[in-house]
Amino acid sequence: MKVTLSVIKADTGSVGGHNTPSQAMLAKARERVEEGIRNGLLTDGRVTFTGDDIAFTMTHTRGVDNADIHKFAWDSFVETTNIAKSQGLYGAGQDLLKDAFSGNVRGMGPGSAEIEFEERPAEPFIVFAGDKCGPGVFNYPLFEAFASPYHNAGLLLAPDMNAGFTYTVMDVNYTEADKVVTMKVPVDYYDICTLLRDPNHYVIESVVENNSGLTAAVASTSRLHNISGKYVGKDDPVAIVRTQKQFPSTGEILSPWALAHYTLGDNRGSHHVAVMPVKQNSIISYFDGPTIISAAGYCVRDGKLTESVDLFDQPFWDYIREKASKKTLEIRAQGFYGPSMAPMDELEYTGVMENLKRLGEKFIVRKK
Repeated sequence: MKVTLSVIKADTGSVGGHNTPSQAMLAKARERVEEGIRNGLLTDGRVTFTGDDIAFTMTHTRGVDNADIHKFAWDSFVETTNIAKSQGLYGAGQDLLKDAFSGNVRGMGPGSAEIEFEERPAEPFIVFAGDKCGPGVFNYPLFEAFASPYHNAGLLLAPDMNAGFTYTVMDVNYTEADKVVTMKVPVDYYDICTLLRDPNHYVIESVVENNSGLTAAVASTSRLHNISGKYVGKDDPVAIVRTQKQFPSTGEILSPWALAHYTLGDNRGSHHVAVMPVKQNSIISYFDGPTIISAAGYCVRDGKLTESVDLFDQPFWDYIREKASKKTLEIRAQGFYGPSMAPMDELEYTGVMENLKRLGEKFIVRKK
């Protein structure tokens, strides 16, 4: 059976600041999914939250970028926004950057990742959801999981993956249209590294297995400040990764997250912190962060989802959470100095530019 998997996520309001959606908002989101299944729009669906973002994980048969599916998600976010406003929550509708739906949520604020595939006899996949980070948070783990035998032992041990993978990388700072480049590993390995070293500019959009041509992974690539022209919150991305057989195993996909790599995000989206892998439905707290990532494992048959397994709810990841905390505290101890804060090209959408302009007028040039 050919099935489409759509994951669409947005921050539409939060209790106590940048912390978590309210129970009333989540109840409305679940009610909407049940309605979508009853009326035949959706085959199946789940509602989760990561930090202050609500995520819809949906299966259907309408293909990617379907207007009805995207409108369903948009209308659902509008309804949760209305609840947030009625409860006096912070940031109600924060990620809804347009006044009216225009056929697709991409470029309107919510994060969106979609993939259409013919179901394999066994079809496991992972839904990753991030909060207080940009889409570049996936650069390191997706590249390492598919291209590096340090994490993907299957590149050495499983002939199904010997042909390598093709990456589509987007220049997310180009706003006229989608500007992408397609490169393969291993032949283009160093060129891909050249781009991915700047995760605020070049972002992995998708990964395809070279031998079969099957799509292995997709990630959201929208950047909110490119949509609004000002800082309105971090992008809070999502990704879908298929696992096993001709793709890396679930454990190999998860392996790179043990680094707790540094990324740009956290407080006001303007600080470098370590990524913390968290359990499902975790809130935001320290310094309006830290940057968190959740991982829900599913299988699907005839479009129907199994229950999810919380892939970061295992004792090993408790140690990684402690590691991420220590790494975050180390760089936070540097405050606003140097690399602890975002580079100037990322701060140009914030109020710091007005301060610099005002201060610049106070400078004088000394005469020799």
